[in-house]
Amino acid sequence: MAKIYTRRGDDGSTGLFGGPRVRKDDLRVSAYGDIDELNSALGVAREELPEGDLRSLLDELQSELFTLGAQLATPDAQAAPKEVPRIVQANVDRLEREIDRLTAGLPPMKNFILPGGSRAGAALHLCRTVCRRAERKVVELAETADVAPEALAYVNRLSDLLFVIARAANLRAGGREIPWVPAK
Repeated sequence: MAKIYTRRGDDGSTGLFGGPRVRKDDLRVSAYGDIDELNSALGVAREELPEGDLRSLLDELQSELFTLGAQLATPDAQAAPKEVPRIVQANVDRLEREIDRLTAGLPPMKNFILPGGSRAGAALHLCRTVCRRAERKVVELAETADVAPEALAYVNRLSDLLFVIARAANLRAGGREIPWVPAK
């Protein structure tokens, strides 16, 4: 196995897949970096969940986020040394099906809720906010570079799914949803 360090990034640059070396603060690097951070946060949330459908779902989401990160790290798929997997409409459609499936088992929302309710729920709400930040960065990248519309839709839908998973995790853990009470 190759060494984990290469020293090539010591000057503050990194290589894009099939592309040039860019500064580590490049917008593209920030976008896939935020996706990587989300993936790590999902790993933490996953460990708060018992075995079952929610944990399995997070496993699938983590794999898809790796795909999205690779897609974002490849500015020109034609120049890549091998085919890069991509997020496609079927991935977005599956997120919507999961949202519908989980929502069907939840009580209707009567007011806004605060993040928390259980350890798993709190971790998942944190993932949701990290996802929203990553989405903002991917949208910003899309202003100056080609970003597949399916990638944008995926990250948008994923934050919705994470909200629903947090609610489901709270309910299943015997936790509660904490209603927002506006300050007076």
